[in-house]
Amino acid sequence: MEERKIAIVTGASRGIGRATAVELAKTGYYVVINYNSSEAAAAETLAQVQAAGAQGEVQKFDVANADEVKEALARIVGEHKRIDVLVNNAGVTADGLFLMMGEEEWHKVIDTILNGFYHVTKPVLREMVRKKRGAIVSVSSISAMLPNRGQANYAAAKAGIIAATRSMCKEVARFGIRVNVVAPGPVDTDMLSSMPVDENTIKSMIPMARVGKPEEVARVIRFLCSDDASYITGQVIGINGGMF
Repeated sequence: MEERKIAIVTGASRGIGRATAVELAKTGYYVVINYNSSEAAAAETLAQVQAAGAQGEVQKFDVANADEVKEALARIVGEHKRIDVLVNNAGVTADGLFLMMGEEEWHKVIDTILNGFYHVTKPVLREMVRKKRGAIVSVSSISAMLPNRGQANYAAAKAGIIAATRSMCKEVARFGIRVNVVAPGPVDTDMLSSMPVDENTIKSMIPMARVGKPEEVARVIRFLCSDDASYITGQVIGINGGMF
């Protein structure tokens, strides 16, 4: 009997994270759904995973908190004995002009996106190296290449993920581990609706004249996690309707 495959998706209570959890469920993964603040939303993601015909669980931890991550991953590895896929999706924004940006706003975004990437990826990668297999996909942003004013913290964190992934791929490819990045443009999520920019203005900047859907990003992530992407590593896949 084939062992079930285990996937961890951080920030999976909504948006791209939720859509990714469901996509992975459709291909047979047991999905570990991470969340930090909304238990009810995470439970809804689990319900959708189960409706897709798979099983999963909800794990509360703040990716910015190294101790919480360590404890949670120890539980996950102790129970399942393997991690096949990691999707680093957790993220926040705290926009503001750089000259006006306080340390709290800077560190909030860097700690969640970039330090969170480190806190989760390093121990997961250790397990993958031990098993000689695994795929990691991290969610960056078009802001890493085409930054908006008022998003120096967000752009720096998302660009850091790209650079770290390109370095990592040269270190772990020989162990059968693939690491890639997706860089979405504007996507119809809660994060987009909180931006102080009119949606029609955003659409006017996109050659396809519409924002993306979380499921469109999730399907690319699912592909990068699959054996169909067996010779793809160290890449940044833009999903932006032609913006960049």
